[in-house]
Amino acid sequence: MVALTEGRTPGCFILTEANGRRSRKKVTVTVAASTTLQPGEVLTLSAGKYIDYDNSTGGGVAAAILFGELVNDTEAPVDMTGVVVDNNAEVVKAQLLWNSGVDAAGILAGLADLELVHIKALDGPTA
Repeated sequence: MVALTEGRTPGCFILTEANGRRSRKKVTVTVAASTTLQPGEVLTLSAGKYIDYDNSTGGGVAAAILFGELVNDTEAPVDMTGVVVDNNAEVVKAQLLWNSGVDAAGILAGLADLELVHIKALDGPTA
């Protein structure tokens, strides 16, 4: 028998959110060339668009979490419409995804940034 594995689903990281989906917003996300951003990816706001959070260069403030997958299979960065969770939510810490350039200190800084917009990362279900 072949085992099937379910991938990440939209919003899989959410424990609770504000009524009426007030925690979500449709935004423009710049996705790097040949990149797939998964649900739970932590994002930062830059020049009015969301990008993958990476504070390894000293900049960037975690501002939102991507709700659903965005795929860029082109050779150049592309602006795409996506949905983010940007306020008033509780999320599963283990379900958040961080850019490979973000170290442990960067993750702690990002979690503190998210708390400023009332997104609390909690230990919780991991599957």
